[in-house]
Amino acid sequence: MDGSLWDSVVAEIGDGARCITPTLPLGSHRLAMRPDADLSLRGLARIVAGFLQALDLRDVTLCFSDWNGAPVMIAEHWTERVGRLVLTPCEAFENYPPGLAGIAAGISAKLPGGLVVMRRVLASPRLRRLPLVYGQMSRRGVPETTMRQWLEPLRRAEIRRDLARYAGDVRAGRATMRLASRALGGFDRPVLIVWSRDGRMMPPEHGRRLAAAFPSARLVELDDCDTLMPIDQPAALAKELRAFIGIP
Repeated sequence: MDGSLWDSVVAEIGDGARCITPTLPLGSHRLAMRPDADLSLRGLARIVAGFLQALDLRDVTLCFSDWNGAPVMIAEHWTERVGRLVLTPCEAFENYPPGLAGIAAGISAKLPGGLVVMRRVLASPRLRRLPLVYGQMSRRGVPETTMRQWLEPLRRAEIRRDLARYAGDVRAGRATMRLASRALGGFDRPVLIVWSRDGRMMPPEHGRRLAAAFPSARLVELDDCDTLMPIDQPAALAKELRAFIGIP
């Protein structure tokens, strides 16, 4: 997916905040990375930190959905520009790669031609609803035009190469996530956790565990949503964000 995942939330927030929605090199990016780029979990977290630095952003409210680089950024002390942290349903603790779809993506990344097949499966609305694909990602379903936009870059071999380097690094990524999760208590600034009360891919208890791990965290649980909360519940999520940031 790309930064358009957050479009409806940004529209709901309106002019009260400057909202920036970067696209990470996770398969929907248009510009391929250098062949020697570090696209491990740690490498992607470093990219986020570098993004904040390059734009000279300060006192940022940093939001994560599905992919979660927050534990690594905290463990590596890359959060000096982050004033507040928001976690919606995302990878956490031992849930890496997350759910059936995460496991399937990891396998696809390792098999010759696996990502080509994965793209074709995702392009089928019927197959997309399977639990191994996007069936546990969204209650509403990703709009067809959005999904086509997300999948188009994956036609290119260099984009598939980038995705394979991240998605295929399961063993190292799992170890990195588990180790970094021990450092969550070191982030003492405000944290908002907006989690699905009955999500199927990101366990509801993980939202509660995350809230308990931070010194200053508030947990909000929403109904009728899965991992892609910005698509399933944009208005409710935007309402919580506005209150958290202090926008009337």
